[in-house]
Amino acid sequence: MRKNRKAAGKAPESKGNSSNNFKKSSTGNYRDNANKSKARRKPLEFSTPSSANKRRRPSKPTPQVIKDDNTMRLNKFLAHSGVCSRREADKYITAGLVQVNGEVVTELGTKVKISDNIKYGGESIRPEKPVYLLLNKPKDYITTMDDPQGRKTVSELVSNACKERVFPVGRLDRNTTGLLLLTNDGELAKKLTHPKHEIRKIYQVVLDKNVSAADLRKLVKGVQLEDGFVNVDVAAYVGDADSKKTIGVELHSGKNRVIRRLFEALGYKVVKLDRTVFAGLTKKSVPRGKYRFLNNKEVSQLKML
Repeated sequence: MRKNRKAAGKAPESKGNSSNNFKKSSTGNYRDNANKSKARRKPLEFSTPSSANKRRRPSKPTPQVIKDDNTMRLNKFLAHSGVCSRREADKYITAGLVQVNGEVVTELGTKVKISDNIKYGGESIRPEKPVYLLLNKPKDYITTMDDPQGRKTVSELVSNACKERVFPVGRLDRNTTGLLLLTNDGELAKKLTHPKHEIRKIYQVVLDKNVSAADLRKLVKGVQLEDGFVNVDVAAYVGDADSKKTIGVELHSGKNRVIRRLFEALGYKVVKLDRTVFAGLTKKSVPRGKYRFLNNKEVSQLKML
């Protein structure tokens, strides 16, 4: 039995003598024959019953679904055109404000083709590729695409960015600087401005005098304004430790001029107001008066908010 094992290349176990496990090679080095034989062993393979051996019930033929890729729902068409969100589009449709090929359509779920003549408010509209621009707004620009008084508008800053029509998401005062998102995605714009979504915004505020710690606590606790009770999430000193005129404020409220009105209610005057964060987007790599396109990851994150 021992001879057969040696012939098969398997070294017998030996506690006292190690010469059975090592053999001197022609170069004078010793090789571990036991380990070498283990290395040659094939790993165990576990097999499962072949699916061909299993009995299968005859499957029912699945019906073929033919999709027309050239059609889309009318409310989606309006949203992709930058007119409004899909929910708002449903209201416009039922109100009889939308025409398809010269006929008023009031039925929800109506499908249209790209080649159809769609009108809203008497004007023809076309679906556009969604565009998302992040602008670092400078001072003295109005957050609108056209101003009848001839003042400078944010549209002038992005006029050469794309051929699609984009609109501001929310507003920044004329004297407020910082981040402003522009897009033709009406559905996303509606989501980012609706109060229930509580989109996070951070501002850097410079006041006319030092702000007391007690007033910072009041901001967090809440201040009564003419249109309701408003509080911020965070209010803290930033910048030089000796100066208490610069305050960082984080809030979710979307009320008009809310930062200025909060500080005015506490007896302060806002000298400078800059929005540094909007919906997780920052001013990094966006100088004042410049813009950049959002990447796919950023757009996806906005849609998941």
